[in-house]
Amino acid sequence: MRSRYRILEHEFAHFVTGTVVAWLPIFNTTARCDILVQALEYCRQQKKLKIHAWVILDTHFHAIVAAPDLARVLADLKRHTARRIIEQLETERCDWLRRQLRDQRAPHKTKSQHQVWQEGSHPQAIMTDAMMLQKLEYLHNNPVKRGLVASPEHWRYSSAHEWLPGATVELRCDSWR
Repeated sequence: MRSRYRILEHEFAHFVTGTVVAWLPIFNTTARCDILVQALEYCRQQKKLKIHAWVILDTHFHAIVAAPDLARVLADLKRHTARRIIEQLETERCDWLRRQLRDQRAPHKTKSQHQVWQEGSHPQAIMTDAMMLQKLEYLHNNPVKRGLVASPEHWRYSSAHEWLPGATVELRCDSWR
């Protein structure tokens, strides 16, 4: 099923979520998390992706991002990371997880043997400073709410440390568009 959520407000940053099919725990190793971190960095450098905030948890990631063609960048990111994750699972001989990704593949996904990501990213345009603050707090506090760390900046796969007091981040609408 195609996502009913579309990116229509191209001039705004968006809060997005990438969820692994069946909420499988893909991102529970450094190597697999690094695949996503490296892909985000590549998209920042090569595809004009502005990354305002991000967090990776075992079954999903959240990010606040913007790009001239954000839908295309997110599709490319998911396609690339899916291939790399499958390769990494083969290297790790993590057959049970590869079988799950094969079994969870949607019937219309005929060009691949596995499916890593659920379709869509549920993009939400961030149109106000209040909304940006709400999404930043939600995103960065996700590992805390799950009991993984005591403080957001302690989570390794997150931008929370960049938002600590004294960091050089400005929070104004015109600085995150």
